[in-house]
Amino acid sequence: MVDLRRTRILNEHPVLPQGGVMYWMQRDMRVEDNWALLYAAECAEAAGQPLFVVFNLVKQFSGATLRQFDFMLRGLSEVESELRTLGIPFYLLRGDPVETVPAFVSEHHIGHVVTDFNPLRFTTAWRINVAKRLTVRMTEVDAHNVVPAWVASPKLEFAAYTLRPKLHRLLPEFLTAMPRLSAPVVKVALSTPTDWQAVIGSLSVDTTVAPVTWIEPGSKTALARLQRFCMEGLHDYATKRNDPVLNHLSHLSPYLHFGQLSAQRVALEVGKSETDRESRDAYLEELIVRRELSDNFCLYNPDYDKVTGAHAWAQTTIAEHASDARDFMYTREQFEAGETHDELWNAAQLQMVVTGKMHGFMRMYWAKKILEWTPDAQTAIDIGLSLNDRYELDGRDPGGVVGVMWSMCGVHDRAWNERPVFGKIRYMNYNGCKRKFDVATYIAQYAKPQSLFD
Repeated sequence: MVDLRRTRILNEHPVLPQGGVMYWMQRDMRVEDNWALLYAAECAEAAGQPLFVVFNLVKQFSGATLRQFDFMLRGLSEVESELRTLGIPFYLLRGDPVETVPAFVSEHHIGHVVTDFNPLRFTTAWRINVAKRLTVRMTEVDAHNVVPAWVASPKLEFAAYTLRPKLHRLLPEFLTAMPRLSAPVVKVALSTPTDWQAVIGSLSVDTTVAPVTWIEPGSKTALARLQRFCMEGLHDYATKRNDPVLNHLSHLSPYLHFGQLSAQRVALEVGKSETDRESRDAYLEELIVRRELSDNFCLYNPDYDKVTGAHAWAQTTIAEHASDARDFMYTREQFEAGETHDELWNAAQLQMVVTGKMHGFMRMYWAKKILEWTPDAQTAIDIGLSLNDRYELDGRDPGGVVGVMWSMCGVHDRAWNERPVFGKIRYMNYNGCKRKFDVATYIAQYAKPQSLFD
């Protein structure tokens, strides 16, 4: 049984006992290890009704390019195939979900809609507006976090140290084995298979940012990569993860972002891995505490991508240094092209543009330099998020939002020594990077950046 604390009812309408159950898949695009799908299946079985799975494809998704749409849709083709094997119909809707989802509910006589959780404002608006238009119950399930966001904390947390103990107390209750999805008892005719190549070919999105080839989408590939990481990459993760030259990472973030892999599954596999405890703990800190802290920030802070969303001390220091002289100033176009005076920053930008992924340590340096080389903090935030969302496979994610806000506005951080432009925001510079890793080698790698992932 799915723990009901993972669920929230989004409207006051009843469940119709004679209607099917529909899972509106959004953030968690997988069949196995999906609490939202499991809950929908449980509700359908209890009511003796059929189960439907729906995904709604929109024309534009907050600046996403062909790179992200291609990864997402190829993963969804696997979802459809797995569901067909179980005898569960899958429907791809297209258009505004506020229109298409209620229309599907009416046409197929759905009695209960289940969907997954995402704290970003535009997806939250979809759920709220769909729930208002329905005449049947709509239930939200947090299938993305190990501990559901609203259970972990009912308020905006100040930093990792305030959320961490709350999560650790709850992990024994929520970090449990996950049941497999069974074929439904009540079956209906399967939908016509989707022509995924035609769908990809019909997209009206920016095609100048091409798909990448170093990583293949889908849950099967994600699980294989997870197993390989646990056997070969988790060892020494604690000591090597912050060296961009070594690139000693799991590379699971695209799968986690698109919900092709469950964070809970990752935590379970890492937790039983026979490796050094320091590396296990370091990885689980990032996977659970830091990821769920990002969801907490976007869930409870309506200004999560604004200077006004920062701590009071940070807003004060940013205002006090707003008129400080900048040694260098660049436009968004110059940043995008990697045309700054800093070859290290340019290399990081090239890594992101070519591979769709920037090393986490370099993301911090990259964002802080945008703050240093733009006229004001809000401009820096807007440029940082727009470039992140355009090129990163895991763009448009709470983790990306918080990464930029931590770097530029001190979110989840503390005040540091005061200096020009940054004020009391934590500072990073080129010489500091030189003390931490081989900067020259990192820069040289970008003659063939794709080879980093071979």
